[in-house]
Amino acid sequence: MTAHIQVRDLSLSFPVLHGSARSLKKTLLSRAKATMTRDTGGVGGKMHIGGDVVVVQALCNLSFDLEGGERVGLVGHNGAGKTTLLRVLAGIYETGDSSLDIKGDTHALIDPKAGMNGELTGRENVQLFACRLGLDREKTEALERDVETFAELDAFFDLPVRLYSSGMSIRLGFALATVPRPRILLMDEWFMAGDQRFQEKARQRLEGMVDAAEILVITSHSLPILREWCTRILWLEGGELRMDGPTDVVLDAYIAALDKTAVPV
Repeated sequence: MTAHIQVRDLSLSFPVLHGSARSLKKTLLSRAKATMTRDTGGVGGKMHIGGDVVVVQALCNLSFDLEGGERVGLVGHNGAGKTTLLRVLAGIYETGDSSLDIKGDTHALIDPKAGMNGELTGRENVQLFACRLGLDREKTEALERDVETFAELDAFFDLPVRLYSSGMSIRLGFALATVPRPRILLMDEWFMAGDQRFQEKARQRLEGMVDAAEILVITSHSLPILREWCTRILWLEGGELRMDGPTDVVLDAYIAALDKTAVPV
């Protein structure tokens, strides 16, 4: 069976305030009311006020199908719901209903450093990662060699990760995050790590991961990357699906909309 994602009437909301902190509540409620009365240009989800609670409607009645072989990009302003949708597809956020049907294993490349333990060494983090994947000893040792070589950590590989520089942590996280070969790959931005020399190596590794996936869903503010990698675009605005279609058609419409809302300098 080929990989498949079916989304029907998907909605997700977040309560951001409740009855405590009256003065703060009053301030935020007034700001929320002001926000609700003006055109925000699609930035952020819709706000609703009910009693003592302000609710942000992050996603609203989304419906679409993704089939094997598709490369799908998500575009929209900051706060449009792109990353939220990605997290729903990854199972990080639960919808609480039957609006989501996914066939095929998924892997989310959202934060490459997520799941690493700063008190453990690089090698121990690899072993922990291998345990999560259910790898046997032979495959775990092979993974250690692969990550150690790719991340270029040298002696630091056997030191606690908390002693690593930011670049070293990113390289280790990237090396681990790009190990799986899922049928459905979810990416929050096209991730590149390190200096230019390392970036070329990272790009090749990432491209191999993308090529192996049956379905790719990627959020990005880089339109050239979306044009290069995607065959279809979902344009989100205020948590709703504004447009769904071929990459060039949707991106051209998106750019035209941005030009209309641009503030003259």
